[in-house]
Amino acid sequence: MKGARQSKPGTMPGTKDANIVKIAVEMDGQVPQLIEFDQQRPLTAIIQDLCSTWALPEPEQYSLQFSDNAKSYITEKNRNDIKNGYVLRLTLSPAKTAQDILDKLHSNKPDDMRAALDRLQTLSSDYTFALEFINKQGHQLLINMVEAGTYTGDHLALTLQSFVELMDHGIVLWDILEPKFVGRVANQSQLTEIQQSAVALINALFLKAESITKRKTLAATLSSRHIRNVIVTAVLQRSQQHVGTEMAHQLYVLQTLLLNLLEERRVGVDPNDVEARERILELRRIAFDVEGDGSCSTTSSGRKGGGYAKDYKKLGFQNHTNPIEDFGEPPGMLALDNMIYFARHHTESYTKFVLENSCRADEHECPFGRSSIRLTRLLAEILKVGELPTEQGKTYYPMFFTHDHPFEEFFCIGIMLLNKTWKEMRATTEDFVKVFSVVQEQITRALATEPPLMSLDKFRSKLAMLTYSEIMNLWQQEQSTREEWESQARPIIELREQVTPDIMDLIQQQRLQFLCEGTLFTKYSAKGHRIKDKFWYCRLSPSQKVFHYGDCEENATPSLEELPHKLPVIEIRSLATGRECPYMKDTRKAKSTASLAFSLIPDSNQEPLNFVASNDKIFDYWTDGISALLGKKMVSKETKNDLETLLSMEIKLRLLDTEGVDIPESPPPIPKEPPNYDFCYEFK
Repeated sequence: MKGARQSKPGTMPGTKDANIVKIAVEMDGQVPQLIEFDQQRPLTAIIQDLCSTWALPEPEQYSLQFSDNAKSYITEKNRNDIKNGYVLRLTLSPAKTAQDILDKLHSNKPDDMRAALDRLQTLSSDYTFALEFINKQGHQLLINMVEAGTYTGDHLALTLQSFVELMDHGIVLWDILEPKFVGRVANQSQLTEIQQSAVALINALFLKAESITKRKTLAATLSSRHIRNVIVTAVLQRSQQHVGTEMAHQLYVLQTLLLNLLEERRVGVDPNDVEARERILELRRIAFDVEGDGSCSTTSSGRKGGGYAKDYKKLGFQNHTNPIEDFGEPPGMLALDNMIYFARHHTESYTKFVLENSCRADEHECPFGRSSIRLTRLLAEILKVGELPTEQGKTYYPMFFTHDHPFEEFFCIGIMLLNKTWKEMRATTEDFVKVFSVVQEQITRALATEPPLMSLDKFRSKLAMLTYSEIMNLWQQEQSTREEWESQARPIIELREQVTPDIMDLIQQQRLQFLCEGTLFTKYSAKGHRIKDKFWYCRLSPSQKVFHYGDCEENATPSLEELPHKLPVIEIRSLATGRECPYMKDTRKAKSTASLAFSLIPDSNQEPLNFVASNDKIFDYWTDGISALLGKKMVSKETKNDLETLLSMEIKLRLLDTEGVDIPESPPPIPKEPPNYDFCYEFK
């Protein structure tokens, strides 16, 4: 056979050499070669032999590539990944390919440029190629072309996708990009692919920026009215009804990164901070140093010699003599930022809030200072300020892209809502925690509105509908629907034990039916990294004996015949979840990703089938169904919830005939035995 090698000296004939693998090598326009690839020989020598067989000159201009979708170049570092039966490709070297692409990009010929960009987009994820391309200043050429507006349409989409892949290797720092580049990228919005690539690139810039100053500069560029209008009109409004999974994820990441800029302000205030003291004085001055009508208004002249303690008490600070102490703990500085913003930009509402509460009895006044600090903490928790974006996150709020200072405006809406709810509840200072539980419910329900609210004004209008009485009605309805019938009576406990197996069988049938219907999963690499815009589908056969799976498009529901790969249930050795999954061993992965990961481990040498669910419910359904197939107990949270719900319904149905009858906690006592059994009944 062509390419066969003789046994090495000292090796017994017929003994298998672990350093040699049998592979095929193909090349366009050539007859494929079958060779024995010796892992101990230099790659240059192997390539020289291949070129000699095919009569190719200049073997130094060629390299080997894996023939899979990644098209990775083979180097001395990854050559051990080659296994028996692999098919490799002989192609031009990374240096030669990079130069060819650059030559075509400089040619100004549309067809050549498009072909070069297609090839660049395919190869840019390979580190070896990226290193050669960047060493030839290819990345700078892409930057210049984007800033100059050379590319539009598909050309620009390919350029941005390639650029993100090149920069992700970390060969050069993201800090080389200037606001001009970011502005140009954010302004490109003709096609969905461009929008998605543009937002992904902006997110990458944020994540890779090494200093808070750089991130603030990027944020300032994105917050300009022109750029925000582009994002709102071209991305959010146009795609509101049919936003794709990847676009939703990128918008969620962008929102998270922008909000996370607030994290540096979510710290305690130094008692000696002069600027903070000046701000607190400004809050007092705006509220009280005005002439007004009514007995509750005061002026500075009326308080000469008495200090500002009374004013600070009316402002709702807990420390009346030294209010800066109220900001000693997080979110101190951020809360003060919000309060001064409210006072400066919504002065009428601010003074009305303070003076209105000044006129109430002490126990009924809503403390502005204390409430503002608590509200800032609540809003930061709701929006998860400071938390890194997850790989599954898709929740974003379009209204946060419509204002120069979205979080501050969000606070202003919240503080006015708080005052309104306080009055509706006729609350006292003892009801402080209860009021905030209602306000939290109002805000979270308004944020959960579908479709998402497109402006802060619509958010304000939605909150106006969620009054205290409306929240109470909703709570009562939900309480009645989820009320669980629980009783400690022994007959009820025994009845529950009796019907539980039937309920578990019903849940198991539902889980297996869910697996038969199948689920669309986001594709992840062998190292646990999410692959953008790549999806795969998996479903259980109706016989419940085989899993069928394969790649597919987003929102597709392929049939069994369209899924090329199979994994028989009988070949599954075990189910691994979380960090136990082979591709989640890296402890640096986000906890949210690992918590939704599970793998099917086959008995054979076949690679594990790795999943990452999009949410907890899908994770529970799939792990329950697989556990049932493997003869194991279903123990997920969803199973427990379903069991309790169905048990409650079943018990209530069975006890309908006993309505109005008091069921004793224990069975009636058995009567004492009679003194004798000398009795009978004679039938006549």
